Amino acid sequence: MDLSQEFIDVLKAVTKKRARFVIDTILEKGYCSTEDLKNAGYEHAPRAARDVRELGIPLETYKIKDSIGKSIAAYRFGDWEEAKRKNQLSKTSGRTQLTEKLKNALLEHYGARCNLYGEEYPARLLQPDHRIPYEIGGDPENMMDLDRFMLLSPSANRDKSWACEHCENWSKKDISMCKECYYAYPENYSHIAGKLEKRVSVIFNDEDMYLYDELLAQASENGITCEEETKRMIAYYQKMLKMRGDKK
Repeated sequence: MDLSQEFIDVLKAVTKKRARFVIDTILEKGYCSTEDLKNAGYEHAPRAARDVRELGIPLETYKIKDSIGKSIAAYRFGDWEEAKRKNQLSKTSGRTQLTEKLKNALLEHYGARCNLYGEEYPARLLQPDHRIPYEIGGDPENMMDLDRFMLLSPSANRDKSWACEHCENWSKKDISMCKECYYAYPENYSHIAGKLEKRVSVIFNDEDMYLYDELLAQASENGITCEEETKRMIAYYQKMLKMRGDKK
């Protein structure tokens, strides 16, 4: 491969084991496939590729055939110079670390609350995160631009990571699509990871736990899930309003 010395130096500096395997495999054979990763004991290929990208190394994803002829994903180096020109992965040291100063500013702005699930959470466990995944939008010029970041609970962070990595936009990298996604802007969105869906998170606290118990009992009686029972109750409520003339 025809790699610049600058890019080679960046590759040599990587010490993380999983990222190191991906890089060495690409250097050896020109690509690293999900089959290569699985054979090496790495079951989560997208996570391995993310490890590399988070270090500031551009990767392209494409399709090849595995040893039995099945279509699988493979990774190869992207254009280092192009990546720098686009200012998405311009820092050879990789993504800028999200600082404690940023987290404190987010806590002051939003409170100790998970922006995705809407629930209060211990501040020490909340994690600052890019609203638009770093792999798609990179770092903003102003790393204290609070509109570009959100606070997530650990479970919400895992939920978002899995959804983003399995979204079609993970390879398309259309920033405008991310801007309309629930996982980036749950306050105002048109889709969830590319699917025409809407989601409502309801937290039952001590004083209204009885409502959850009633919902659960009603759902069990009807042989459906709590989510399905909630939709059924809303539909019934709307029907009653219409019958009473409260709603046209």
